Amino acid sequence: MTPARSFPRLTLGCRLIAAPFSLDAGCGARSVPVMRIYKNIINDRGSKYAVSGADVRNRKEVADLIKSLKKDKKFAKATHNTWAVIFEDEGPVKNDDGEGGAGQVILQMLEGNNIRNHVIIVTRWFGGVKLGGDRFRRVQDYVRYYLEAEKL
Repeated sequence: MTPARSFPRLTLGCRLIAAPFSLDAGCGARSVPVMRIYKNIINDRGSKYAVSGADVRNRKEVADLIKSLKKDKKFAKATHNTWAVIFEDEGPVKNDDGEGGAGQVILQMLEGNNIRNHVIIVTRWFGGVKLGGDRFRRVQDYVRYYLEAEKL
């Protein structure tokens, strides 16, 4: 079995800006997760997608990241913000946010790459055409893009 990957944490002031786009979960000189966001990589029949991710230690940090992401009005108006994470201590946690099964797709990709304590969030803005099973392929495409871009 391959050992789980661990990720460094950054101590920040109020805001970190890094390529391609990053958000911190709050202000103040403390250790916070840094979220990477990739937008407009794939559009499918009018639906638009984005993928985000960050190192996390617990459910509260995940909730803080989602809250931070939704401070951007565009993400707050998204149809779905699905996510998954595998914690070293408590195991897998996912949320489909109304996109039934999408969290499980993310979770399987995290398991397949042996990634722990790193949340991946796939955001979808519905474009008016139902994608059927193709919506899961788009989730896979975006998670794969994120993993390659972040070299995870």
